[in-house]
Amino acid sequence: MRILKALAAAAALVLAAAPAQAQKPEKTAITLGVGGKSALYYLPLTIAERLGYFKDAGLDVTINDFAGGSQSLQALVGGSVDIVAGAYEHTIRMQAKNQDIRAVIELGRFPGMVLGVKVDRADKIKSAGDLKGAKVGVTAPNSSTNFFVNYMIAKAGGNPKETSFIGVGTGLSAVAAIQKGELDAIVNIDPVISKLEADNSIKILADARTEAGTRAIFGGSNPAAVAYVKNDFIEKNPATTQALVGAFYKALKWLEKASAEDIVNTVPESYWLGDKDLYLRAVKASREMYSKTGVIPADGMKSAYDMLKQFDAELAASNVDLSKTFNDAFIKKAAAGT
Repeated sequence: MRILKALAAAAALVLAAAPAQAQKPEKTAITLGVGGKSALYYLPLTIAERLGYFKDAGLDVTINDFAGGSQSLQALVGGSVDIVAGAYEHTIRMQAKNQDIRAVIELGRFPGMVLGVKVDRADKIKSAGDLKGAKVGVTAPNSSTNFFVNYMIAKAGGNPKETSFIGVGTGLSAVAAIQKGELDAIVNIDPVISKLEADNSIKILADARTEAGTRAIFGGSNPAAVAYVKNDFIEKNPATTQALVGAFYKALKWLEKASAEDIVNTVPESYWLGDKDLYLRAVKASREMYSKTGVIPADGMKSAYDMLKQFDAELAASNVDLSKTFNDAFIKKAAAGT
């Protein structure tokens, strides 16, 4: 009897010392929305998908690729997707509308967006303050690229309502819109920007792909891509949320160590816009923008909120509790390896 008790006690000690096993996801079939999946802005999503991190976490993730981030948000609000890889700013805007949508992991610590003017208009448009009456391409109306240029216009003393914004997506359609003369300027992300640079189609006026460029524009950090969900999804599916965050975190850690060549060879060939060397250049230009920790810093949240207040009258009068825009419990657990 004493032997049996001793064995039982030993077994209990072993179990106590062993790391806790991840809980099985409550919901395994997940639909994820994103606006322009091939853009480097969303590279952590593609890495998580291509390297099987979602499957490793017990998830079957279907990705719906929309023309821009505003459509992804609409899909989440409407219930046709469970989670969105999109811009952090959307969580602030939705909290201001009393819709409880929260980020659960930061994917990009810098926006990675670039404002470029068509080369034959560069003598007339020398800053965002000169965009009055101009036609500016954005990924989609009311997307993060639209917020970005709105902020820059307002910061320069202009009124964004006096500029025309045209949705052009994040691929070859955006390149064509500039090259066909349909736009005066464009706000986009890589690889589109690197393609336009290589073709000498644009002159860059503002570049948020690096820390220095981001600080020059915003005066501090400014969180970019995140994964966000409705808070009631988190409450009903905590293990699923943890699995999703864990998969994204593995992608961030892989990106931190991977070479630019590793990245190029991991993404689908269709992402290259027909030019592998160009895509490699775009990857190198964007390396700094990915989050190292998955955590949105408090000063970054405030920077994003202050940006939106510059041009959005509804938000200027708001009082958003920024702590409700980001639930950090899941990324902390993922980072701790539990």
